[in-house]
Amino acid sequence: MTKLIAEMSMSLDGFVADENDGVDELFGWYFNGDVVMPFSGGEFRVSEASAEFLRPVFAGGRIGALLTGRRNFDLAQGWGGRHPVGCPVFVVSHSVPDGWPRPGTTFHDDALVALEAARAAAGDRDVVVATPSLIRQYLAAKVLDEIVVSLVPVLLGRGTRYFDALGDTPVRLSDPAIVAGRAVTHLTYQVLR
Repeated sequence: MTKLIAEMSMSLDGFVADENDGVDELFGWYFNGDVVMPFSGGEFRVSEASAEFLRPVFAGGRIGALLTGRRNFDLAQGWGGRHPVGCPVFVVSHSVPDGWPRPGTTFHDDALVALEAARAAAGDRDVVVATPSLIRQYLAAKVLDEIVVSLVPVLLGRGTRYFDALGDTPVRLSDPAIVAGRAVTHLTYQVLR
């Protein structure tokens, strides 16, 4: 059965972007190692531990679809038309930007409808969600299976929180699977139901 996985890099104080929507402090681990991880449109250079963590995503084809919100999509400039993982992207938005949709990217105005479409496209592979507001919605709907936090040793002080204003709490998680990379610790939790 496919999983719905929340996956983001986060500061030690809980932010996934700084107050100006910047992610440079959080994404440095993608470029601080010796192991080359090619992706469509470029390459990452990560530590061996982070490469081991990323291989199932980039080389293993584990990810069949990505869900994101319009703000994240706009900030990433639509990843130039192709997400680094190389999977179809499903954007939850009430409006479609000029020049879109393009092949491999669709827009939906309902998070659960977008999830259904993403699961259909993913087949037997997993679906990743990488937007805090959508993650909260999927947690509330009790459809999120796994939470991955790539914890970066930096304090941002303010910005966009990974988990802000959760409604139905507590949300119980399993003990984490832990991978210690260079300037990042990858934590994988199963959502307990």
